[in-house]
Amino acid sequence: MRVLFVAAELAPFAKVGGLADVAAGLPPALARLGLDVRVAIPKYRAIGERAQDFASAGTFPVTMGGKDLTCSVSQGIIPASDVPIYFLGHDPYFDRRGIYGEQNEEYPDSLARFAFLSRAALGLGPALGWLPDVIHANDWHTALAPVYLRAGAVDLMSRSVLTIHNLAYQGWFPIDQAAAVGLNEAGRKLVASGRQLNLLRGGIQAADWITTVSPTYAEEILTRGEGLEDALQARRDSLTGILNGIDTSVWDPSTDPHLWAPYSSTDLAGKVVNKRALQEALGLAPTAAPLLGMVSRLAEQKGFDLLLVAFERMMAFGIQFVLLGEGDARYASFFRDAEQRYPGRVRALIEFSEPWAHRIEAGADIFLMPSRFEPAGLNQLYSLRYGAVPVVHATGGLKDTIRECDPVHDRGNGFLFAEYTAEAMLEAVGRAIRLWRTDPEAWRKLVARGMAEDHSWNRPARQYCAVYERVVAR
Repeated sequence: MRVLFVAAELAPFAKVGGLADVAAGLPPALARLGLDVRVAIPKYRAIGERAQDFASAGTFPVTMGGKDLTCSVSQGIIPASDVPIYFLGHDPYFDRRGIYGEQNEEYPDSLARFAFLSRAALGLGPALGWLPDVIHANDWHTALAPVYLRAGAVDLMSRSVLTIHNLAYQGWFPIDQAAAVGLNEAGRKLVASGRQLNLLRGGIQAADWITTVSPTYAEEILTRGEGLEDALQARRDSLTGILNGIDTSVWDPSTDPHLWAPYSSTDLAGKVVNKRALQEALGLAPTAAPLLGMVSRLAEQKGFDLLLVAFERMMAFGIQFVLLGEGDARYASFFRDAEQRYPGRVRALIEFSEPWAHRIEAGADIFLMPSRFEPAGLNQLYSLRYGAVPVVHATGGLKDTIRECDPVHDRGNGFLFAEYTAEAMLEAVGRAIRLWRTDPEAWRKLVARGMAEDHSWNRPARQYCAVYERVVAR
């Protein structure tokens, strides 16, 4: 089976969020199952600057809104795999500093940019002489690919699958731009939402199958669907929740080049070394206090409204706290101030750094994810893998992957809170800290259980294969 996976991001070439990690991890797992899978993403400026690393695969025309545009194709591979990546280039759209925008502002021509990506992805197979059985689109950026297929705007017999990674981002644009991006009357009807275009709505209505990134999130969005409940309810028989996996070759504490010392579930000595080294590197006091870590976008969705309310009380537990992330300026300001209020106990790295993300997972005792909603979540899986016990809000993929610790029966892998309140979060953090302080052996077993779990892409890849087989057989 031939599958073209189309996305706006792919690590390590272009990354803003978790979509980039999924695009890098799922296709190689599908290839290991025998599928002929290839990936298409935009050729952003940062990729173009590495042109010497990629082979030119020519150009082909893309017609959009009556205009003939040229798409250049460069070919590479996903690192540590044989999966081809096609970087689709059109400099007026993608030769820019940012991926989605700059200085917290989206580019004003985002509709045209990502409509081009969808249309070019559909033209890529014929241009290469390789016709995909399935086009796998991801989020609103590529949701027009199923729309163009369903509306008969392209001469291609491929089936389509759309994965929703986060329903909060839908791709809203003025309806008078429909013709400019090649939407015929059938396509316009699929995408129209009142007097606007909603690209994700169109993709949901047009795709042969819809997946989202956890079973719980698939249930949640039927009733709390950010205004798309009607479209999702209508497609509920073609909606599947599949948990994300992680790349266990990249996220492996026994071989991770970013760490100060290797370790494993059967030998945790290196985790102690990493905690001490993290404290020293970040200027934290070299104490035996429990160290809480967060690696997160600084956004309300990620639970920072709760954290600000609860922070002083949480620090009263006698903890150390390390944060890595960037985003909302008011949250960044709060944690910069907290560094001054708690010298030697709080450190905020207001940036994103892959090496520091790995080091915080390795050095933290506890990893906090109080997200208001979380479609899937990857950091809790990294935390399990690295022995940083997760404390999470029981929502979406967090609820599907984290089970409450039961030290008496040696069960569970973390701590959850059901109510989205500061008090409930503090109570869950308190449970974790009490176990850490009072029962080191139970804590060691908890850490080892989490580290031994299999959260690779192997199982999700088999589930995606089943979806592809279902839509092709229709």
